[in-house]
Amino acid sequence: MTATIAHFIAGQDHVGTGNRSAEVFNPATGEVSGRVALADPADMEAAIAAAQTAFPAWAATTPLARARVLFKFKHLLEAHADEIALAITREHGKVFSDAKGELTRGLEVVEFACGIPHLVKGEHSMNVGTGVDSWSEYAPLGVVAGITPFNFPCMVPMWMFPIALACGNTFVLKPSERDPTPPMILARLLKEAGLPDGVFNVVHGDKTAVDVLLDDPRVQAVSFVGSTPVAEYIYARGSAAGKRVQALGGAKNHMVIMPDADMDQAVNALLGAGYGSAGERCMAISVAVCVGDAAAEALIAKLKPMVESLRVGPGDTNNPDMGPLVTCQHRDKVKGYIDAGVAEGAQLLVDGRGLKVEGFEEGFYLGGTLFDRVTPEMTIYKEEIFGPVLCIVRVPDFDTACRLINDHEYGNGTAIFTRDGDAARQFCHGIQVGMVGVNVPIPVPMAFHSFGGWKRSLFGPLHMHGTDGVRFHTRLKTVTARWPTGIRAGAEFSMPTMK
Repeated sequence: MTATIAHFIAGQDHVGTGNRSAEVFNPATGEVSGRVALADPADMEAAIAAAQTAFPAWAATTPLARARVLFKFKHLLEAHADEIALAITREHGKVFSDAKGELTRGLEVVEFACGIPHLVKGEHSMNVGTGVDSWSEYAPLGVVAGITPFNFPCMVPMWMFPIALACGNTFVLKPSERDPTPPMILARLLKEAGLPDGVFNVVHGDKTAVDVLLDDPRVQAVSFVGSTPVAEYIYARGSAAGKRVQALGGAKNHMVIMPDADMDQAVNALLGAGYGSAGERCMAISVAVCVGDAAAEALIAKLKPMVESLRVGPGDTNNPDMGPLVTCQHRDKVKGYIDAGVAEGAQLLVDGRGLKVEGFEEGFYLGGTLFDRVTPEMTIYKEEIFGPVLCIVRVPDFDTACRLINDHEYGNGTAIFTRDGDAARQFCHGIQVGMVGVNVPIPVPMAFHSFGGWKRSLFGPLHMHGTDGVRFHTRLKTVTARWPTGIRAGAEFSMPTMK
């Protein structure tokens, strides 16, 4: 009998009151590796109540003391990095080195949050009026929640909870039920670092759990990363309940390759950005926009043999280029997109549908796939595939490339490869996308900047981590004070002004 992964509530494993659970797979083998409990409303009630009970004491803890807990957590993450990365690999499927890279990017947000005493110190103005001083304070919200996707079971939660906790909030995490073990390791390490019980809780579940977080009035804010339809739902329902919501949705990230680009550099960048983590990244490059047929032919001549020779296999052995997709259902969905591309007339240069990995025939594998002569009317261009499928679109000039990107409904990330500084400058200022790279294929901001797209890639006014993360997880309070030297006679009924 396989073990059941429990929830983590008030500092303890919590088996749950219901009898619902889901299978957890090892994508490399296709085997069931365990089960995970799925929360019912009573489990959600217990987690939210634990967070609410813990909030007053945690909010009253000094920012410096909170930062010291996060410093200890950082050291524990580093000490357990291999264990966490292996858990990611065995439940998500990404290769071990990529899993360690994910953990490193999450760790950077922890390091940023350790500077919370500076980030929430506010501003002070003396003598805004005669004898009147004014200052601002950043107060925690209360209980906040994060709903995170399968593709980054550690990094995306760590985009959220380190800053939320550092600001004095308590947290309820609803991670993906597909890879639940890594978030549980994080919860136990937080407890070991000295975080009080109830300040951080993990509940596994499906829509039932999500809806409780969106509806419960004790939850003040919700962060989400996932597909656009779910992001729209979460933003609408959470906002209707009066919550602060940031919801990051889907993406269709383009990389423009100018005729003057260093083609070797562009090809290597495309290979990693398009096929790393089997394309299961919200910042994956899924469209290569070649300016001119000559650029397209030069790109294909170098890229096609490299895609054909991608090493695919279990992520915890021999460090292949790509591991499996997360589930057989998702693999079959991506295969359906490839079928649609062929049916709609795209030129299939490399077909990954027939891949079998020797010794792991039941794993959820799909080989690297490459299309040429893709047009904007095709399904494989319009929709997010979230798999190892790269589309080449040919355009005649720079302006057409920019219009193509700006006309797409998503505006998450984009890049341009060129030696022309003027073209790069125009691209950066004119492109309608939230994150832009110049000769950098995956322009994910560092932790002290903020992450987020435009258009239907982001719902809500604030991006994640960085200074926007601090603003999202705090309320601004402004105090105006005067201390009279003696008893003042009479009241003033006019608008206070500088005197």
